[in-house]
Amino acid sequence: MTSRKAILSLTAAALCAAVLFFAVYTIAASKARDDLYAAGSRQLQIIALDLQSILDKFESMPFVLGGLADVEQVLHHPDDLSAVKRLNHRLESISAQSHVLAIYMMDANGVTLAASNWREQTSFVGRDFAFRPYYKEALSGRLGRFYGIGNVSSAPGYFMAQPIYAAAASGTDKPIGVMVVKVDLSELERTWNSSEDPITLVDHSGVVFLSNRSDWKYHSLAPLATGLQEELAGTHQYADQRITPVGAMPPALRRGFGEHVMQQIDKQGWQLMLFPSQQRIARMAWLWSMWVGLVLVIAVLSLWAVHQRRRRLQERQESRHALQRIERELEATIAVRVQELRQANQALESKYSALQDTESLLRSTQSELVQAGKLAMLGQMAAGVTHELNQPLAAIRAFADNAVQFVRRGQLPQVEENLEHISNASARMGKIIAQLKGFARKSGDAIAVVDLPQAVDAAVLLLRNECQQQGIRIVVQVRSQVQVMGDAVRTEQVLVNLLRNAIDAIGLHNDADDKCIGIEIERDSEHLQTYALIRIRDTGPGIAAEVVPHLFEAFFTTKPSGKGLGLGLAISSSIVQAMNGQLSAQNLPQGGAEFTIRLPLSEQGMEK
Repeated sequence: MTSRKAILSLTAAALCAAVLFFAVYTIAASKARDDLYAAGSRQLQIIALDLQSILDKFESMPFVLGGLADVEQVLHHPDDLSAVKRLNHRLESISAQSHVLAIYMMDANGVTLAASNWREQTSFVGRDFAFRPYYKEALSGRLGRFYGIGNVSSAPGYFMAQPIYAAAASGTDKPIGVMVVKVDLSELERTWNSSEDPITLVDHSGVVFLSNRSDWKYHSLAPLATGLQEELAGTHQYADQRITPVGAMPPALRRGFGEHVMQQIDKQGWQLMLFPSQQRIARMAWLWSMWVGLVLVIAVLSLWAVHQRRRRLQERQESRHALQRIERELEATIAVRVQELRQANQALESKYSALQDTESLLRSTQSELVQAGKLAMLGQMAAGVTHELNQPLAAIRAFADNAVQFVRRGQLPQVEENLEHISNASARMGKIIAQLKGFARKSGDAIAVVDLPQAVDAAVLLLRNECQQQGIRIVVQVRSQVQVMGDAVRTEQVLVNLLRNAIDAIGLHNDADDKCIGIEIERDSEHLQTYALIRIRDTGPGIAAEVVPHLFEAFFTTKPSGKGLGLGLAISSSIVQAMNGQLSAQNLPQGGAEFTIRLPLSEQGMEK
């Protein structure tokens, strides 16, 4: 029921608003029409006065010019060339000073005897204008007025003609000639262009001959009768143009044509018309209607705002009571949650402490595992290292025995040479033992710059004797001097693990013609960050397909029992990952396997 009342109220309000809007629009449109028409009438009165002032200024001019010297002489003796010449010059001078289009004189037959434009190609001299109405009116003793397009010059203008009478002694009262002045009214037309509304000047036939709408010129306000069309054709008033009504023109060209205000120009029989813009009337009516609508909307919004304010105050009061109730409930809930959070925090601290202990144990176990891997590797290399040390020891013993014999014989140069050999062999043993001690010691946590070519040389030194025993060549190619950040000992451990695996793989392929391990060191700039690459290739049988998924898993090995724990590659992968690098493996197309170590370059390595 309430909803139905609301709908009825809204409908009644909408109807009232529509009626009010329509009434305001109607009143405003009527008021705007009256104002525009009154303003148009005042504007036409000013234009009419201006037009009449211009026309009156020139109306007496033909009469005055009829009294010039040589006028009567030329009319009586048109063959007097000197008189004609003087009159032409005189008319030309007056025309230039008065700014009229032309001044010319015709005889009683309508033939022009003298003219201000006698020098021009369109000169009126010798032209017969007897068909023009102004000539006939002047010859009958009246002032002739006429607006039309020039028959010779094609220039429109206003013609004023006065009869010329002979001297009083002649005894005749008939005109002996006609003096004509042609005035340009286009300047007046140009001043109308500033008006938004169409302004036209219409002759007694209803033809528009001046207007600020150029498309309306030489069109009639209403269809012309056949007789009127023939009359215009007989006088050549508008250069024999076919006069059609403005109303028959396309809508775009006759825009604004309709209701008008008019001012009569009595002397000439013209009508000055102004067509107030109907769009402006509608625009002003809409503007007033919109203002009233805006005021109405503001009033409605104000009432709605007052109503809403009352509702908000009521809702605020209710919300305040609800908030107080919720606040009490929330305080009780918070107290419970705080207690639960305190207990959860204590349990979390206990778990975190246990996690730290576990992490410490894991790190210690991982370090011990890495160390165990190195010691296992040393055990595998023990035989080779023993042989590597036995050779210099045997050489030292032989050189010492020889030195004793040379001392007994007094051959001191040979003694000095043997002692030098003993010193070189001892230095070689010291270098091997130092490399073994460095490889076997536990790594610290310190991070330093690692020179990869030096690390490769150290790893090759530990395994060179074993490679020689098995006939394996080691080829090292340093394509770029690179440095990385990390632990030098662990880097060497990774290299030794990979080289040891390569030696074992080649040992499984004893019938190979070329037993070789290739090591390449270079840069990789294909990625956003520049990396160092170490590639270790062997000529072994390659990696079996079933082994690839488990290659870097701990305790996974393909070696016989007792030959390996399966920790080498797992430890190597974890060491490389700890240095933000990557260890990968693949089979080569020509046979054998390739392990690739990718490590980010240090800042010094990038600058090189």
